[in-house]
Amino acid sequence: SVVVVRSETKAQNVTSKGGQNRGENPFRGTPFEDFFRDGMPEGFAPRGGSPSRSGVGSGVIVDGAGIVLTNNHVVEGADEVTIELSDGREFKAVDIKTDPDSDLAVVRLADAENLPTASLGNSDELVIGDWVLAIGNPFELETTVSAGIISAKGRELGRIRRAKFLQTDAAINPGNSGGPLVNLSGEVVGINTAIASNSGAYQGIGFAIPINQARWVSEQLIKRGSVERGYLGVSISQLSSDMAAKLGSPGQKGVLVTEVMADTPAASAGMQDLDVILSFDGTPVDSPRSLQEVVERSSIGKAHDVVVLRDGKEVTVRVQVKALPEQFGMQQRGRGIAPGGEETFYAKEFGIEVQDKSSVAQDAYEGFDGVLVDRVDPDGLAAEGGLVPGVLIRKVGKTTVSSIDQFEAAIEGETPEEGIVLQIRTPRGNAVILLKKEV
Repeated sequence: SVVVVRSETKAQNVTSKGGQNRGENPFRGTPFEDFFRDGMPEGFAPRGGSPSRSGVGSGVIVDGAGIVLTNNHVVEGADEVTIELSDGREFKAVDIKTDPDSDLAVVRLADAENLPTASLGNSDELVIGDWVLAIGNPFELETTVSAGIISAKGRELGRIRRAKFLQTDAAINPGNSGGPLVNLSGEVVGINTAIASNSGAYQGIGFAIPINQARWVSEQLIKRGSVERGYLGVSISQLSSDMAAKLGSPGQKGVLVTEVMADTPAASAGMQDLDVILSFDGTPVDSPRSLQEVVERSSIGKAHDVVVLRDGKEVTVRVQVKALPEQFGMQQRGRGIAPGGEETFYAKEFGIEVQDKSSVAQDAYEGFDGVLVDRVDPDGLAAEGGLVPGVLIRKVGKTTVSSIDQFEAAIEGETPEEGIVLQIRTPRGNAVILLKKEV
């Protein structure tokens, strides 16, 4: 039930100061690696030239009729995807549904029936210290198995906005992406997704998406082709100790509401700025992402109890959760809050959202200042120019930008028609790209 996922994609060359080869993944071995196909950066393709390229990852058969679960970054943008089974049979993909926010995808195969399927476990039952096996195709060595333990749960990587990861010391290397993490009963408990490494290979830290989350996402992709998520309509941030003391939150518990947006479920229910959300439908929340996780999976159209701390007293608010609108909260330009609580700046005309360099990026960009690309609009100028989440922007033109304030000031007055030149950094070198609207 573990398969090889081969993708073929036409891409474009990037002009690099260091002469970096387009086929080399500049993020290999960093926490950002798995936003990119093994072998080269996914989507990192400024205009000019179009050599074809290929990538290899792993996947899991979850339905005998030919449904494979894998990572979004393994198949995203591919012109052709082929699935190879352990017995040598090959199947062409006829349909691919992806969810970039969780980095998951489902691939439907042509003319497939009675395929061996994986048994899915319950990732909520995992405890730190449990033994697990990572199965996949690292460095194209098919069906490789490595052993380790669950090192931590609930890890947040930042680049993948809607997932809390299992951390394991089972060896995960390039090519493992999309493959299963299994318990000793042979049940899939996670989908291998990322590594943290300075060398490009295993250094004892790997990350997998819990199978309970992967199951929820994949079922929606199979059923409706996309993922429908609930939302409240609030900007939130981590509650600091000083703010907790000021608002009377015992033990620094809860998530701070920094803004209730107009015409949203939260506004209709009477939620207020500076409310501290303590629980949602009885589930305690202690971080922006934990709140996001429970809200997005809640029943849409139904009322839910949200317990908030307001003026030192607990208040229960009934909120009718609605489906998250596409591009919700995206103004032309403005500040926002990433799921991990980091402040962001969004420039719609260039299709880019950035944040200050986070702790996740310290190893990859040690000694370099800049702002980190948090998100790009799929059809925007940034995506067209080759920017991807995880790239460090060092300069706008000749102006150094080491904070989102400086980035905002640097693009003030700039237009897509005139274009902007960005000097960027990847873990393997520097590059210069132009974001300009063709007229």
